Amino acid sequence: MKLWSGRFGKETDAAAQAYLESTAVDERLVAEDLWGSQVHAIMLARQGIISLDDLRALLRGLGQAGAAYAAGTFVLQPEHEDVHTSVEHFLTQTIGPEFAGKLHTARSRNDQVLTDAKLYVRERILETEEALLGLIHTLLDWASAHAETLMPGYTHTQHAQPITLGFWASGYASLFTRDLRRLRQAYEIVNTNPLGACALAGTSFPLDRHLTTELLGFDRVHEHALDVVGSRDFLAETLAALALLLTHLSQLAAEIVWGSTYEFGFWELDEAYTTGSSIMPQKKNPDVAELTRGRAGRVIGCLVQLLVTLKGLPLGYHRDLQEDKPPVWEAFDLVPPALTVMARTLATATVHTERLAELADANFAPATELANYLVREHGLPFRRSYEIVGRTVRELIAESKTLKEIGRVRELLADQGLAVSEENLRQVLDPVHCVAAYTSLGGTAPAEVRRMAAALREQVEGHAATITARRERIAQARERTRQIVERVLNGEGLEEL
Repeated sequence: MKLWSGRFGKETDAAAQAYLESTAVDERLVAEDLWGSQVHAIMLARQGIISLDDLRALLRGLGQAGAAYAAGTFVLQPEHEDVHTSVEHFLTQTIGPEFAGKLHTARSRNDQVLTDAKLYVRERILETEEALLGLIHTLLDWASAHAETLMPGYTHTQHAQPITLGFWASGYASLFTRDLRRLRQAYEIVNTNPLGACALAGTSFPLDRHLTTELLGFDRVHEHALDVVGSRDFLAETLAALALLLTHLSQLAAEIVWGSTYEFGFWELDEAYTTGSSIMPQKKNPDVAELTRGRAGRVIGCLVQLLVTLKGLPLGYHRDLQEDKPPVWEAFDLVPPALTVMARTLATATVHTERLAELADANFAPATELANYLVREHGLPFRRSYEIVGRTVRELIAESKTLKEIGRVRELLADQGLAVSEENLRQVLDPVHCVAAYTSLGGTAPAEVRRMAAALREQVEGHAATITARRERIAQARERTRQIVERVLNGEGLEEL
């Protein structure tokens, strides 16, 4: 019997039944559905809507369902359509319809599925944050170890100015801390209690939605019943955070791929995070990083899929919303593993510091600091200084020379009316000096890199503390529910509630 079969005198067509069912997607929500049902039953009894005898039977049956699911003997069946119907069917078979049928009092599958989804999604957000913390710590380890390691900085994928590898790594760490904040904010939007909204209008039963909020570890009640049942923006918000996170991870992956090429030679990736070619025996391919770039597209697609599903729906529940969870599940299956494997790829890479230093001093990279020097020491307007250095670079290129030809640089500057000693030029054009000179707030000077890395570590430690506190809150809510269940099954009442 379907939960909704009273109105119908005809069986659902087999093809329609297969089209409608969502048990494969709902498989992830069994534990959440059982916890939410325990709490709902406790609240019903506390409010006098069902009796203590009803509650004991329901809690006993829900406990048996959890044990059977863990043992593999309770399996969701497609003919039961969804996880909620499967659980109620199990209860009907074990404790009888006179008890099982009371569990759905003052509850709709509309608010029930939202409760299950929010309990599941908040756990996966915390898991993703923890994986992201691991990547950020790896980047900050690089920042600390390589605060003075020269490397070329790029704009337009062209040599720009000398920087340090620590500056580069801490830049990505800074970027990813914003992703942490977005996930943290998504959690706040997710962690509101929809239970009690029922189908769309609330109910005439005297519910205590604050009690279910407390026992499920939610932060607050999502009050407006009509808004509740159609609300999927918490999933869109979560997917948006995940899509942007994978976009940023794809950017990092792209740099790891480029840096590992023979032409760049910045670093060599460990064999544990590379693969070979089936035909070219010398190859070592950065497939982990490349696949990360590819999977970013899938996560972005998940966000688009959900937004397209939502864009034309009026307030309230619609069966279209059954399509909300698959893209979210897919994104969560992709993101934490990508973060973990990319962190390990970085942690095990061998940095070629000599090659980085060589390129930091190549292709006129110190030219900007020469222009700055002329402004400081000769009082030139920056635009005039820029023009002089540009002409100098053009002449050197025409002569197949570089800024390392200090004598020729001095002559070219003298031709433009500027007397600069070779000693001063040698210092100004030294990339070590260039990097050390960029002491402005947020600059690439080693001391500033170390300061920023320390500040970023402090930020992520704060995030880690928030994650721990949220996990403890959830654990406390689970434990309190367990204790209430145990007391009720031992013959005690609900007076302490």
